[in-house]
Amino acid sequence: MTETSSTPTAPVGATEILLGLNTFGDAGVDGDGNPKPHAQVLRELLAEAELADAVGLHAFGVGEHHRRDFAVSAPEVFLAAAAARTSRIRLGSAVTVLSSDDPIRVFQRFSTVDALSNGRAEVMLGRGSFVESFPLFGLDLADYEVLFEEKLELFDKVREQKPVHWEGRTRPNVNGMSVFPPLEHHLLPTWIGVGGTPESVLRCAQYGYPIIFAIIGGESRRFAPLVNLYREAMGKYGHTMQQIATHSPGHVAPTDEQAREELFPHWLAQRNRIGAERGWGPASRGEFDAMCGPEGALYVGSPETVARKILLLKQHLGVDRFDLKYSNGTLPHESMMRSIELFGTLVAPLVAELLADA
Repeated sequence: MTETSSTPTAPVGATEILLGLNTFGDAGVDGDGNPKPHAQVLRELLAEAELADAVGLHAFGVGEHHRRDFAVSAPEVFLAAAAARTSRIRLGSAVTVLSSDDPIRVFQRFSTVDALSNGRAEVMLGRGSFVESFPLFGLDLADYEVLFEEKLELFDKVREQKPVHWEGRTRPNVNGMSVFPPLEHHLLPTWIGVGGTPESVLRCAQYGYPIIFAIIGGESRRFAPLVNLYREAMGKYGHTMQQIATHSPGHVAPTDEQAREELFPHWLAQRNRIGAERGWGPASRGEFDAMCGPEGALYVGSPETVARKILLLKQHLGVDRFDLKYSNGTLPHESMMRSIELFGTLVAPLVAELLADA
């Protein structure tokens, strides 16, 4: 459904970029190296959301996972708590695994968050990079594609806030029923998170939703053909242009050296743990340093270094928004809080200044 330029996801133009934060609620360790209880991680996460709001950042997104190393399995419950503790920042998922959820319940939960936050909710839908939710909820991985396609179709109909008529094979049909509660003043801002395939880009453009690219490796400029494909497809489908965003991991500290030294051991442990699950070879310090370079996927360094890297991203891809995935494995809560503060108080104004002078 096409929306007007008043939507929260309207493009921002060539001289601006919105800055947000993403986290999966990475489960850290205490001072003695023991795993933190997930309950403690969630309470610390709420403090991080409050700080992100206080320093004026645009958005705060939490990702859904169902595994020991991440504490967020119910994003909307956390976002409802964050709504009561914040006043300006947009609150969303990063992402909601729509394939293993019910589209009607997803809409209801986010419309509730929208009400509690006075219109600040948004949802990012995706298939997820992990598959634990499929066996957990009794779904067959053989239906990976059709589950997402059918559920996205149903969600889009629910989002229109009209009586829903839908038929499919992955859940019972819906015959003219309405879904409550509706949003007060707008349609629910809905993003599609993609990992970098043309098929995912075209699906997003077909529905006219804003798109966010997860850039977690390589150089950002290699996504330019996909960004261009999205712009062309949006026009082909007759949709009003929506925001284009990217999401990448990173860490901000007073100096480049401090940022790299603080992050590296936590990045390496997480990268090798997940890499072992997926058959990747072990990572190295050389790989990490290369990714921290001017065009690499890790936004790590001093406020000036990170700001200049965001400027390059804007110049290469013309994106409207950049979300920093600020949590990285067992990186301490105190380090993340300092990173959030620097990102909001120093990186954001530096980016604005650089864009004004570009």
